[in-house]
Amino acid sequence: MNDAFRMNPEFFEKYQDIDGSDDFYEFMSKPLRQSFRVNLLKGKIDSVVERLSEEFRIERIPWVEEGFFIYGNGVTNTPEFALGLIFMQEASSMIPARVLEVEPEMLVLDIAASPGAKTTQISAYMENRGCIVANDVKYTRINILASNVQKMGCINVKITMKDGRFFGRFRDRFDRILLDAPCSNVGMIRKNYKYLKLWKQRDVEALSRLQKELIMAAYRALKPGGVLVYSTCTLDPEENEEVVDHLLSNTDAEIEDIDLPLKSHEPFTEFMGKSYDTQVKKCLRIHPQDNDTEGFFVAKFIKP
Repeated sequence: MNDAFRMNPEFFEKYQDIDGSDDFYEFMSKPLRQSFRVNLLKGKIDSVVERLSEEFRIERIPWVEEGFFIYGNGVTNTPEFALGLIFMQEASSMIPARVLEVEPEMLVLDIAASPGAKTTQISAYMENRGCIVANDVKYTRINILASNVQKMGCINVKITMKDGRFFGRFRDRFDRILLDAPCSNVGMIRKNYKYLKLWKQRDVEALSRLQKELIMAAYRALKPGGVLVYSTCTLDPEENEEVVDHLLSNTDAEIEDIDLPLKSHEPFTEFMGKSYDTQVKKCLRIHPQDNDTEGFFVAKFIKP
């Protein structure tokens, strides 16, 4: 095991109960593989991949048709990147938009949208038809979001700057809602050890409270028959299964299985003395060693 994880003893002690395996620490210590998504609004998958294959080794991501791992340096110096034909996006973060099941002409809400990877992916699936309300809470993050939306050619996106809980007032309004919630970013330790240094249990608990408020607001704004996808790039049960349990316990939400060609870990039905609804087993809990990606969590709900 990489000794770097011992520089945060609080993290190390807790994660022994979440995944104390050697594989977990080995993959958390490895650099993250680069991956990209072909922007379907601007290019065809085969032609873009054929051109990039002249310079790089490329491997298909099994769970997203337009997603690929790419090996080599200088991807962001290519014309494909400059022109918005590809979007550099972590492979597991392509899952939420994939399972949201959007269609053209829908009204979609992306509550915490910056930097826009999932927003632009959704826009492509909607063929630039309908409307996506892409929201974020910070001005600095809005700039990045707007830049990526423009670069990718997404003309069906309206950008707002609100606290995500604001949208709870729009009852039964949206066909689809994505809540890729602010989280403790444990999955991103593979990108930068700063996330390991910054991790604190008290922050996890504060984020869990915020996530519960956000998911309740999102569910209120969802139309009957609509789909809500909740995701995080962390592995703390308080931010994942506990948030899902909160929604299931306080609403009539129905949780759906997510069937994708990937490996995952069994979700927690109990952690640190708390028990969760057994339906949390339908969620996707992805540890880094499962598919050599970031750690990630995804849940899919239907409003009856």
